[in-house]
Amino acid sequence: MTSPDTKPAAVSASPAPTTLTTPTDGPVRVAAVQMVSAPDVERNLREAGRLIAEAAQNGAQLVLLPEYFCYMGQRDTDKLALRETPGHGPIQDFLAETAHRHGVWLIGGTLPLAAPEPERVLNTTLVFGPDGTLAARYDKIHLFNFVKGEEAYDEARTIRPGDAVRTFEAPFGRVGLSVCYDLRFPELYRAMGDCTLMVVPAAFTYTTGRAHWELLLRARAVENQCYVLASAQGGHHENGRRTWGHSMLIDPWGDIVAQRQAEGAGVVIGDIDPARLAAVRQSLPAWRHRVLQG
Repeated sequence: MTSPDTKPAAVSASPAPTTLTTPTDGPVRVAAVQMVSAPDVERNLREAGRLIAEAAQNGAQLVLLPEYFCYMGQRDTDKLALRETPGHGPIQDFLAETAHRHGVWLIGGTLPLAAPEPERVLNTTLVFGPDGTLAARYDKIHLFNFVKGEEAYDEARTIRPGDAVRTFEAPFGRVGLSVCYDLRFPELYRAMGDCTLMVVPAAFTYTTGRAHWELLLRARAVENQCYVLASAQGGHHENGRRTWGHSMLIDPWGDIVAQRQAEGAGVVIGDIDPARLAAVRQSLPAWRHRVLQG
């Protein structure tokens, strides 16, 4: 029998077109929220609410929270006590109510949802529309494993991997969903098809982020000829962990539109420009020149 941990990823219900399309409306303002989350859900939700409000006040129509925005525990197992069932729980209620209050598309970083086995959870991204209704769900597929010196991480111990690629349709185009370590697997982003925007909520370590964060984000934008919005944890956490930060928005040519250089909480805001998207795709139509498609 095939293990659920090794089951191949399924593509979302939205079919991937064979040619790129380009939205025709004007620029859309988006925001990436950077946080330094603590082992205190209520405090994290207050901070996230403050930063989402700041983004909305500055005209953002879509706001992305970082991975683990709601909780960074002292131990990996701490998140098991916070697991919610789909559709029920204070973290999900916060996301729905906040999206509705500000009238934005809110991509809720990740939160722990119940998995079939009691010793693990799903690390899940939930998307809420401006009316506060659930628009999409993505369970993180690739689980981080890294050992270097005193640093050691193995997400598979407490997280069950997802098995399906997910996108959703926003008024300005298709949005592809991914989380943190997914960034190292380009085949995931190819499977999303024609996207206007791909998002990456993350909690990259300082070590791996300094080496590869910007490099990988810009590569995903260039090879898929779309915008990439990345929202990160960034700073020294109360549990002793240090994350890289550098939340950013990248355009289809690989240029950085906006970036947070400093550690600490903040908001990165920039525009998705359909004219820029069209110009890049017309001048160098690499996406539709693909020969090997699988």
